[in-house]
Amino acid sequence: MKIYTRTGDGGATTLFDGTRIAKSDLRVEAYGEVDEANATIGAARAEGLPPDIDELLDHVQRELFALGSRLADPAARIADRVTKIALGPEDVTRLETWIDKYEQELPLLRRFILPGGTRAAAALHLARTVCRRAERRMVALVAVEVEYLAYMNRLSDLLFVLTRVVNRRAGVAEVEW
Repeated sequence: MKIYTRTGDGGATTLFDGTRIAKSDLRVEAYGEVDEANATIGAARAEGLPPDIDELLDHVQRELFALGSRLADPAARIADRVTKIALGPEDVTRLETWIDKYEQELPLLRRFILPGGTRAAAALHLARTVCRRAERRMVALVAVEVEYLAYMNRLSDLLFVLTRVVNRRAGVAEVEW
């Protein structure tokens, strides 16, 4: 399979159900933002994260790939035959479990904090903001499953908690606003 097809040269792309749409369509915007969130998490992982955090983010990246696939499949045509793209309420619950676990390492947050700290934490802050933007694009899409929105919402919360954990483990103080 060649990486270039030339079918998108005119500004259109094909969804999994065969529909041709403009690359500026909200659906393409939504899965493109999810792809960017995934890439920024990859950049954060490349900065060197603690093994436990790196491992859970590997899992998250795979789920984001699945979510992008679901967004590119408005007819749910591939859902039954490709089980690895299933994403449901249990995945949101897992993110909540991770948030609760990692928050136990942290002091109570009393003020807003400025994004930054270590390079890895700063990269996670960036991933968090891209995740929020992806969620907004998904909301604009309207016809998207509520658990996908919940997943993105919870993921940005998890990324925020992980920035704090990464900085704390590195001995870098948070800068309050």
